[in-house]
Amino acid sequence: MPKREKTLTIFEALRESHEKQREFSEKLIQTSGDTAERRELFELLKNELFAHAVAEDRFLYIPLMMTDSGLNITRHALAEHHEMDELLEKLTETEFDNPGWLAIAKKLSHVVHHHLEEEEHRFFQQAGKILADEQKLELAEKYQAEYIKYLKKDKDSLT
Repeated sequence: MPKREKTLTIFEALRESHEKQREFSEKLIQTSGDTAERRELFELLKNELFAHAVAEDRFLYIPLMMTDSGLNITRHALAEHHEMDELLEKLTETEFDNPGWLAIAKKLSHVVHHHLEEEEHRFFQQAGKILADEQKLELAEKYQAEYIKYLKKDKDSLT
């Protein structure tokens, strides 16, 4: 009998991207100067954060904001997404070999790690109580499709 693929919940799907974000941000802050490695890692992290945030906002935060109990818990997470966007913009506008670039990258890495930790250890538990089991599966499918679409869209714009 063929092995059936396990269906992911929205939280499991998000964690897959979280691991990539951790890896890219940790490697990025180990780089120095205007190197191909720094440029590549920055693009990987930027694309990962963008695709993840768009899909997560649409298929986790917005559905949660439609409930009274979900409204407050999403505000903080959305504010952190905005902070990451601002740091990415600063990095994009700063020369890769500028001594201040690494300081901004380290702040971004810190914000990313803090956000993921908070999301996985507090937000997911609260959201899990709000969303129905079937909804968690449906949102995961929609999240994954949107995430892949935006990851590809961003990669296509780079070439």
